[in-house]
Amino acid sequence: MTDITNEALMKNLGTAADVLSNKIAGLSDDDVRAATELPGWTRGHVLAHVTNVCNAMGRQIEYTLRGETVEFYDGGMGGRTQAIEMAAGHSAAEHRADLDAALSRVLTVLSGLTAEQWQLPISYRDGVVRDGALALWRELVIHLADLNLGRGPETWSKEFCFYLIDFLTARVPANTRLKLLPLALPPMTVGGGENAVSISGMLTDIAAWLAGRTPTMGSLRAEAAADSVALPTLLPWPSAMAK
Repeated sequence: MTDITNEALMKNLGTAADVLSNKIAGLSDDDVRAATELPGWTRGHVLAHVTNVCNAMGRQIEYTLRGETVEFYDGGMGGRTQAIEMAAGHSAAEHRADLDAALSRVLTVLSGLTAEQWQLPISYRDGVVRDGALALWRELVIHLADLNLGRGPETWSKEFCFYLIDFLTARVPANTRLKLLPLALPPMTVGGGENAVSISGMLTDIAAWLAGRTPTMGSLRAEAAADSVALPTLLPWPSAMAK
């Protein structure tokens, strides 16, 4: 469990939203059509996805404040995919306007919550509002890196990396135990399997690898029984509508 306070989480969300908005401010229509490392997705797909997540999370919270729950995306995963494909080809100006409106919607409703309301139930992962806010933080930070606009995993904060590693422990196979050895930081162990593998490298690279992104600060090294081995194959991202 992360020990980030709700107040700190709101500050992190505001910072992530500001950085994202600033980074896309100068994008041209051609820039938006450029491919990303996500298979089959352009920057337009990424921007459409983040916009949809912001609106979906805002809607989750708006409904729970009325004592109701609602599915994360209209039409479930099929609706999610259709909405992304329909919006991916929008102009850069349209993407900026849509994303700014969506960010304003979700951050406004989050900023007005009482301490008790952070624990209200939402349908996203059968969790509570706080879980949704943490998910939004992941979405904003990770997908900004996917846009390849100079804010890659090497810029992720220590706080975010520690949180992400904790969240992504679910990707460690059941028979595997990972001893993470981030440079100049205390070791961490994730997973409880019998097969022990040590992973050494920069903290940001370890977090990026667990998130399925390309490490940017150097090569990670994996060892088992004092021998170099390939990095383990991770399980899929924890099941959810947004990732």
